[in-house]
Amino acid sequence: MKKIIKFAVPALVLAVIAAIAWFAYRYFAGEEENYTFKTEKVAVGDLVSSISASGTVEPEELVTVGAQVTGKIMSFGTDITGKTVDYGSRVKAGDILARIDDELYAAELREREAQKKQAQAEIAAANAAIGQAEAALIRAEFDWNSADKLYRTRATSQSAHVAAKATYLAAQADLAAAKAKLEQSNAQLAIAEAALVKARRNMNYCVITSPVDGIIIDRRVSIGQTVVSSMNVSNIFLIAKDFKQMQVWVSVNEADIGSIKTGMPVEFTIDAFPRDVFHGTVKKIRLNATMSQNVVTYIVEVDTNNSSGKLLPYLTANVKFIRARRNNVQVIPNSALRFRPEARFIAPEFREQTLDSSSRYVWVAEGSFLRPVKVKTGLNAGVMVELLESELKTGDEIVFGVTEKKIEAKGSEPGKSPFMPTPERKGPRGGGSAANRARSEKSGQ
Repeated sequence: MKKIIKFAVPALVLAVIAAIAWFAYRYFAGEEENYTFKTEKVAVGDLVSSISASGTVEPEELVTVGAQVTGKIMSFGTDITGKTVDYGSRVKAGDILARIDDELYAAELREREAQKKQAQAEIAAANAAIGQAEAALIRAEFDWNSADKLYRTRATSQSAHVAAKATYLAAQADLAAAKAKLEQSNAQLAIAEAALVKARRNMNYCVITSPVDGIIIDRRVSIGQTVVSSMNVSNIFLIAKDFKQMQVWVSVNEADIGSIKTGMPVEFTIDAFPRDVFHGTVKKIRLNATMSQNVVTYIVEVDTNNSSGKLLPYLTANVKFIRARRNNVQVIPNSALRFRPEARFIAPEFREQTLDSSSRYVWVAEGSFLRPVKVKTGLNAGVMVELLESELKTGDEIVFGVTEKKIEAKGSEPGKSPFMPTPERKGPRGGGSAANRARSEKSGQ
């Protein structure tokens, strides 16, 4: 028993000392928790629900001008200002853009013209031959009839009768041959005329003209360069028909394409004029989707007016498809709807209250605690949400978070141990007259 007491007494003393030290630390150097609520006021503003994407500015209609014949570029034409056609030149329909060497095609044209004349001469000869054959046939027919009558009366021999008949049949055959020759000559003339049309067309193709009014965006050949036309037409110029109307080709993710509708309003900006907002409407949704890294995207065509001329081809556009817009409505931050406070921050009378899961709530501060306020929301624009119905008014503050901070307790100094000795104060202590006189004397020295 004495051994137990011998060990229990020191342990009890150590426990008491530890408890006193802990309380001393908590009083002199301990810390107590404190917090403040993050609040935001109910405001009035405009909300826009949109889908963001990026796209490229494109001319509304592009025309590719090519060479349909093979040859060397001899020269370029002139634009509406009289300057040589080049990048950015404005041209009208019918203006000459370039000329191709036409010597070979001119020679071919002359050859086809000669062939046509030859075919026409053969037709004339065939017609003459038909006339001769018809005359011969008439005579042979007369002779045959005379010989046949004489043979019936036994006035001529059988051999003369047969010879007259043979001559008549030969005349018929000659007439048929002459007519066939005419048909052949007519066919040759048709072939010659077709070849002549082709030769003339190839000759005309040596002069390349603009099919539309527009601006030359790209020139892909130089003087002296040979263009080769085979199965595919060689592209020489790219012309934008009209810059007053432009399009934006926007790549839209498959997750958002269901919300895009024809006629939907669109707003976009370009890096060249970051402060300007351009407007347009959805014209078409292309169905030939593309896949890149397992992401499916669709091209959406957006029409926009470019009367200002600021939009240039192939600029990158930052696009927003406007799904809905609300003007001059009460708005609250979306974070306030997501905020769920801990029970210790909620006012005691509301801690046991079960909130309706089908409703939405925000929290307002009343002193050091929070109370829930039921709200009905409308359009969600991401950061802000439209407030439709609630007891809140414009300017009321709602809580969207808590900031906790630690404040050091009274009786302690930062970084100072409570067990360190306190230095002795210099100067008189107390608030009596003697102490005051000593202080004034010291300050006057």
